[in-house]
Amino acid sequence: MKYSVDRNERYCVFTVLEKNLNSVSAPDFKSELILLSNNDINNFILDLQHVEYIDSSGLSCILTGNRLWKRRGSFVLSGANHPSVKKLIEISRLNTILPVVPTVEESIDYVMMEELQRELQGTEEETPEE
Repeated sequence: MKYSVDRNERYCVFTVLEKNLNSVSAPDFKSELILLSNNDINNFILDLQHVEYIDSSGLSCILTGNRLWKRRGSFVLSGANHPSVKKLIEISRLNTILPVVPTVEESIDYVMMEELQRELQGTEEETPEE
């Protein structure tokens, strides 16, 4: 499976460089997700701008990624703009489970806002009540 990984202090952008996210590429993709989840990456952006087709195996991998990052930060789907990918997201109601954002830049903004919100909530919990 062809992909690129751009790691930042607060997030990781994983760009799938294949046209298909299917049963052929899904095992490699799932392995990469598990390996990356074992690192200190709290927020994960899955960039699908090159993907034109996702089958049930690919969808399963996306849901696995969401489960892996659910408790540590954010898992954001980005660049899912191809009509067949959009349709799968709509039919599977994936957009009700995780954030689906049009571009990587907007996804980064989303992740940063989520981080800020978590930090503020953590500060409120640490502040003793009067």
